Amino acid sequence: MEKMIENKENTNFIHQIIEKDLLEGKNDKRIHTRFPPEPNGYLHIGHAKAIILSFSTAEKYNGLCNLRFDDTNPMKEEEEFVKSIKENVKWLGYDWADRCYFASNYFEKMYDYAVQLIKKGSAYVCDLNGEEIRKYRGTPKMSGENSPYRDRSVDENLELFKKMRDGEFSTGEKTLRAKIDMSSSNMNMRDPIMYRIIHSEHHNTGNKWCIYPTYDWAHGLEDSIENITHSLCTLEFEDHRPLYDWFLDELNVYHPQQIEFSRLNLNYTIMSKRKLAELVENKYVTGWDDPRMPTISGLKRRGYTPEAIRDFVGRIGISKNEGVVDMALLEHCLRDDLNKKALRFMAVLNPIKVVIDNYPENQTEELEAINNPEDESAGKRKLPFSKELYIEKDDFMEDAPKKFWRLTVGREVRLRYAYFIKATSISKDENGEITEIHCTYDPETKGGNAPDGRKVKSTIHWVSAKDAIDTEVRMYDRLFSISNPLSDKEKSYLEFINPDSLKILENCKLEPNLKNINNGEAVQFERNGYFILDKDSNDKKQIFNLAVTLRDQWKKIQKNKK
Repeated sequence: MEKMIENKENTNFIHQIIEKDLLEGKNDKRIHTRFPPEPNGYLHIGHAKAIILSFSTAEKYNGLCNLRFDDTNPMKEEEEFVKSIKENVKWLGYDWADRCYFASNYFEKMYDYAVQLIKKGSAYVCDLNGEEIRKYRGTPKMSGENSPYRDRSVDENLELFKKMRDGEFSTGEKTLRAKIDMSSSNMNMRDPIMYRIIHSEHHNTGNKWCIYPTYDWAHGLEDSIENITHSLCTLEFEDHRPLYDWFLDELNVYHPQQIEFSRLNLNYTIMSKRKLAELVENKYVTGWDDPRMPTISGLKRRGYTPEAIRDFVGRIGISKNEGVVDMALLEHCLRDDLNKKALRFMAVLNPIKVVIDNYPENQTEELEAINNPEDESAGKRKLPFSKELYIEKDDFMEDAPKKFWRLTVGREVRLRYAYFIKATSISKDENGEITEIHCTYDPETKGGNAPDGRKVKSTIHWVSAKDAIDTEVRMYDRLFSISNPLSDKEKSYLEFINPDSLKILENCKLEPNLKNINNGEAVQFERNGYFILDKDSNDKKQIFNLAVTLRDQWKKIQKNKK
């Protein structure tokens, strides 16, 4: 399998830290990372960056990487999300072997650690509600105030904490908080909540618990319990690192190193799982795997490959610099990958009929076509050719301007892999719409070359009418109409949903060889783009999704920069 990080040339600042640790013999020269998703939604392209970094870093240094679910909020977590996350990580090409863990498996141990902090006088039970806690917490420019419950005795705190666990209080009635410093310049250190009461069934532990640890309390303990050496997080956790360190130091347990890197931001989309969930729940999209979504499942259904996503992450690199990556680069990586391996086929998405008047009635011949010009081993295929064909409507104009080189009455063009044809007349319906284009063909030009050496300026694709497969094609575009849907503070991001993000084309015509394509297999429709057979397809109807067009905007952007 192709790896994102496989040599010294690709070393980033995280690898430099790790290599220094190895030279110094730190952690007995062990390297152990983890990928810790919350199972409260489907993973997106930003998570793909974290997955690839964590797993490939472990691979590079012959270490291990755990998959660990931070399932500390039963209100938002579901087994469906656990399943999809496992599928996404494996699809990207990574394997956690037998090291799949859940934060909920450590709840008993976390509870014992919390008791240890209470006994040490470093944690207390607080009766303030959420709004009151925020008020007492102060602001970045103003110190907070101590909770009136901060000085409860150790015995009282132990008793109350046990009652919290035993379900004697209602949801939100009390919390367990760390006793640190309400005047700290770091808001995360102002007596953060360690446990809250939530009477809700948990996907993994059922109704065993009614108190649940916060992420900040659980995160470092999970890393410590699993003997993680390097805990790789995105930059929003940088201000949480002092708290991560404080908890582990206060407990005097094994202490991994947390290292932060910049998260992935992509234009024309959003990366907030809460907002993505809103799109799904309110049916702005068809589901988490809608091909317009930036989720890994959506990208997979759209036609993206693991190789393209790994290439993309490798190109953007790992750093602490925040920025927005152009969607055109992601599309370029997909084009680059599919160009090498996608089989070529002919598909007419907006068909109009062509009748070759001088071609024999009831005759069908087989012509030879190349499966992939980038890969000789892909071989060739047979295409049926007959008197009646379909071509794209855009490939014909009745009143063609001077620089229109495709088909018009009196002009000759090449049919891909077939013959030269010349349009002679057209037929129209009662509304004046063209229904048929009548042509003649030159039988001496079989294969697309004229023995007399004459040239044509255009080659168009086609499908034999009587052999064509009728299909539905879904043409996808960016989900949002502006580069940053969250930039306008006066408007909701929902107002920028692109109304043309999905166009469904019915009655498209495909060459018959596409009958043998499997669900999830990406192909190139010549001159149209790369497409993938959608999971909604069945024996009666094939449905293809546009993965990416043939036009490469990234190359154009790079050329303009130069």
